Amino acid sequence: MKKTYSVNKDLMLGIVIPLGCAFIIPIIFIIAGSNNPLKTLKIFFSGPWSNIWFLGNTLDSMVLLLTASLGALVAFRGGCFNLGCEGQIYLGGCAAAVVLLNNINLPGPLMLFLAALAASATGGIMGGISGLLRKRINANELITSFLLAAALIPAGDYLISAVLRSPGMNLLATDKLSSERLLPKLLPPSSLSVSLIIILVLVFIFQFIFRRTITGYRFRIVGVAPNLALFAGIDPDKRFIPAMTVSGSLAGLAGFFAVAGTYGMCYQGFSGGLGWNGIALALIAGNEPLLLLPAVLIFGSIKTGAGAVILQAGFGFETAAFIEAAILFLAALPFGIRYLRGRNQ
Repeated sequence: MKKTYSVNKDLMLGIVIPLGCAFIIPIIFIIAGSNNPLKTLKIFFSGPWSNIWFLGNTLDSMVLLLTASLGALVAFRGGCFNLGCEGQIYLGGCAAAVVLLNNINLPGPLMLFLAALAASATGGIMGGISGLLRKRINANELITSFLLAAALIPAGDYLISAVLRSPGMNLLATDKLSSERLLPKLLPPSSLSVSLIIILVLVFIFQFIFRRTITGYRFRIVGVAPNLALFAGIDPDKRFIPAMTVSGSLAGLAGFFAVAGTYGMCYQGFSGGLGWNGIALALIAGNEPLLLLPAVLIFGSIKTGAGAVILQAGFGFETAAFIEAAILFLAALPFGIRYLRGRNQ
């Protein structure tokens, strides 16, 4: 009973500290730097929900964060650490763009399905390679996933800037996708699409798998205590490839959502730290799929609120990045506390 309480306490610590600071840090920052703190705070907290456009874009940013963080969570559950999420999102989005910009005369829904499949397969292959190397030669998947992503991101840059780039665009970007090859919108004119429904369904599916199935139970044991899993007859090595492959597939799916839903095109660097944020949010949520929902809701609304402050209150463009970085840094604090506590015992 005592051990169960300790685990729950650590989980709550990992959630409460970062999300509590998510409210405190912006308030301190705004009070210190604004000429009209009350007005700026009102913009910060109400901005993301003030109209249909802001509401839709806030929810859409949460879709991308939720998909990326779910991908990172699956790797953690399998006893792995997928540090290549950023590259898997980026290359997945590039693969989706290749399909959607193709001149093949197929119905729009089928093209979207093929694009999602291509994005997921691209991310899944990248993740699966790291899982295979971990299983076969015991190569650290943290290093291999990061290096593979870092090596392939320039290939994605080249694909966008040289092969797929639209001659009529000033940006390093592809042509805009035609309306039939975009995900249907839920709250026009915002960028929110049916990707919100898809990822919510996936979150509940993974919650069910991890909590109600034998396969999910084995993943949980391997992720928490691999030595205990081995003692119980569960081979941790058999989880590495599936965990990393599914993790990469979800990251690639986030790239598809970004290209076919959020932006309607693929531009250079569109992932913009999404993979790193996803890893941090998975840690904040204690690797529980349902707990990703409040974590992403708070973080996404703060990110959009910081953007509203920049637009309406005259703060510098580094404001959002500073607040975001502070929150994510504090996400690691509970894990550092547990590490130091373990060393002192």
